[in-house]
Amino acid sequence: MTILVVTGTGTEIGKTIVTAAVAAAYRGLRVAVLKPAQTGLAPGEPGDAAEVARLAGAHVTAVELARFPDPLAPGTAARRAGLAPVRPYEIAEAAQKLTTEHDLVLVEGAGGLLVRYDEEGATLADAARLMEAPLLVVAPAGLGTLNATALTTEALRTRGLSCTGVVVGSMPADPDLASRCNIDDLPVAAGAPLLGAVPAGAGALEPADFRARARSWLAPELGGDRPAG
Repeated sequence: MTILVVTGTGTEIGKTIVTAAVAAAYRGLRVAVLKPAQTGLAPGEPGDAAEVARLAGAHVTAVELARFPDPLAPGTAARRAGLAPVRPYEIAEAAQKLTTEHDLVLVEGAGGLLVRYDEEGATLADAARLMEAPLLVVAPAGLGTLNATALTTEALRTRGLSCTGVVVGSMPADPDLASRCNIDDLPVAAGAPLLGAVPAGAGALEPADFRARARSWLAPELGGDRPAG
């Protein structure tokens, strides 16, 4: 696994923190995190790739291909800004270039799998197909996640893509009934193993503490030591 694409069932569900946890778990390797399109931030503000590097450590190289100020889907945000969108082949080329100097490249998408990156409807799935890379799906813990996760994994499989597994992006410290049951049911809904659960608020930890704990949140398939579900 040289390239791993991190997607989600939606937005604001913990993709960046999960990406950081995976990067931290592989702290013995040279890791690059690629953010194809950062939206909703002004120039100079730290983006998702920079946040991954801050939390995960100095072994991480952060790369951002494009930035658009409006907090919208990349294709819409690019159009509104009058800027060129990011094309799937550009994402694939950037990731492949990073593999020449890194052991692992993590490509973090924006929003969910089928969010549009350009006016022609290209998505992260198209880039993943060009890279021939597997996808890691980040999902929320609570009610509704089973349906959203099943739809996401079904969509990627119909496109000939493989799902490495699912990680819960923000597991409550005191989970409700739905969240507790979903831990058992997510692998069934996804047709793929549950490879971890990152606790809610993990991104607020001091970086050293985050790095020390990251492996306990993830299964060995992601560099951790938590049993896979």
